[in-house]
Amino acid sequence: MGIPTGSFPGFDLSLREPGIAWFEFNTPERLNGMTASLKRDLIECITQAQMDDAVRVLVFTGRGKAFCAGDDLKAYRDGVLAGDALTAPIHPGHHNAPGTYNGLRAISQALNTAVRNLDKLTIAAINGVAIQTGLSLALSCDFRIAADTARLGSATLRFGLLPDEGGQHLLVQLLGLSRAMEFIMRKRIVDAAQAKDIGLVHEVVPLADLQATAMEWATEFANGPQVAMRMLKRSMVNAAEQTWAHALEDIAARTAITDHHPDAKEGVSAFREKRTPRFNAWLEPK
Repeated sequence: MGIPTGSFPGFDLSLREPGIAWFEFNTPERLNGMTASLKRDLIECITQAQMDDAVRVLVFTGRGKAFCAGDDLKAYRDGVLAGDALTAPIHPGHHNAPGTYNGLRAISQALNTAVRNLDKLTIAAINGVAIQTGLSLALSCDFRIAADTARLGSATLRFGLLPDEGGQHLLVQLLGLSRAMEFIMRKRIVDAAQAKDIGLVHEVVPLADLQATAMEWATEFANGPQVAMRMLKRSMVNAAEQTWAHALEDIAARTAITDHHPDAKEGVSAFREKRTPRFNAWLEPK
């Protein structure tokens, strides 16, 4: 079994060469707002992608004027979006205090946790507005490429609400406490250029070039030494919350694996022979 591809409620999923899982939110008329069902389907696909050797990189993007403008509150209340869902219907929660806690922990926060738990690299190709749910998903990815039409913000305080899907943690990691506090408390929504200036996105490109740029980055990552890159990603994510001693122990344990992997031998041989290395023989069909 491999990653499911096709059109699902709220997003399309395709597998592009060389091993790029391309998620595209497909309800531009709703500004690609999310529902509980959509999030559960995304979690299922992300889990399948982690287990599928055919997938090396994941890209998330949207259609229309929004990457994702938050939760689709009407669809949350009235039911799922049209189409055949991958997962069974579930109560979205938020009907009382325990329901809000359970809905966040089991569904909304679980989506961003699934993205962050991947050892495969992830890219958010931010085509337009990324607010609340959309912002936290984008920040959960390893890399963010924004179209010049993109706008990013939390802005939950405009409604007296909290950035309850992990956005506060991700902003502190990226901006530091002082700048993250100002960003959230002043309810800022910034354009792509400002987002790059403060460190929320890695690159800004014209909207017409966004998908090609995301594919360029994804292809570069997909052709890299997958074992070493995945080990390094996990070690760097861990290092953000570890002591110096724990970080050294973590990277030493991983190096004991990568130094003896065939990709390391190939990398050294290619350097000596002054050629491009051919990594990932272990992923090629037998």
